[in-house]
Amino acid sequence: MAEDFTDKVVLVTGAASGIGLAQAKLFKDNGAIVIAVDKNDISLDVETFKGDVSQADFIENLFTKIKTKFGRIDIVCNTAGILDGYSPVTETSLDQWQNILNVNLTSQFMVIKKALPMMLVQGKGVFVNMASIAGLVADGGGVAYTASKHAVIGMTKQLDVDYAARGIRANCIAPGAINTPMNAADFAGDGKMANWVAEQTPAKRWAKPEEVAELALFLASDRSDYIHGSVVPIDGGWTAK
Repeated sequence: MAEDFTDKVVLVTGAASGIGLAQAKLFKDNGAIVIAVDKNDISLDVETFKGDVSQADFIENLFTKIKTKFGRIDIVCNTAGILDGYSPVTETSLDQWQNILNVNLTSQFMVIKKALPMMLVQGKGVFVNMASIAGLVADGGGVAYTASKHAVIGMTKQLDVDYAARGIRANCIAPGAINTPMNAADFAGDGKMANWVAEQTPAKRWAKPEEVAELALFLASDRSDYIHGSVVPIDGGWTAK
């Protein structure tokens, strides 16, 4: 059954490509008022804001504009994120560690901190935070990426427990092998790495970003109203091994 998101204000970070772009398109197609955010240009006919979500000044300015123009926010998809090149501790500088955590974790915290008070006034709101299979098991990224995604899961669970009784829902998605520009390096050259990943995945394929967007749409909808503080893998069976 299709969900009607007409007049719902939906914020999507990391919306210039990959999963974020697919989410923004899908919510728009289902009637939502979409606010798309990315540091790169966004080729979509929605409300767009260009900037770095890891910067507090940008987040402050973004929400000032959201409050002025829309006066509410119903759904947040915290999707922006970056990889760390699978670097172990000895090859990870402090600057790289802090940058990965700032983009993957602290940006989500800052967005939540600004959006939550508006949702509490409304008495309803939904957060769909982007984790990863690297938030559930090791070897989905390097030390910084894996740490950041584990932290996203913990933050999401605590957020939901703290505010579920006040109409807030928070869940996160844990994608596995998704064919997005962020994973382009796996397909470089003869695509040996991409082929290996597909072979190691029980479903024997990579997923499309639109598949993750469909899951986000469901988690944001009233159909999932009793799903709270959960982590939903979409990984072709990777974490079931």
